[in-house]
Amino acid sequence: MALTPLHDRVLVRRTEGDEKTSGGLIIPDSAKEKPAEGEIVSCGEGARKDSGELIPMAVKAGDRVLFGKWSGTEVTVDGEELLMMKESDILGLLS
Repeated sequence: MALTPLHDRVLVRRTEGDEKTSGGLIIPDSAKEKPAEGEIVSCGEGARKDSGELIPMAVKAGDRVLFGKWSGTEVTVDGEELLMMKESDILGLLS
């Protein structure tokens, strides 16, 4: 099943968090925070102004992004957990 976001929404795959602390301690899964960065899987076409003019997306598939801790809605596509969020929930691009 393929999922294509509509309008100004993006589908994001979270990146895996660190397995160890800087001191070398292993962090158990129950103590890990969900990472607030990920890779864009797919994007919608963009938002529309009241006049109907399309506002293009500032991000594209493959971009690494930083987003808010509580941003997006978790969805499962083909057994993989992804986040669906509005483009405005993205805080910035990572290079």
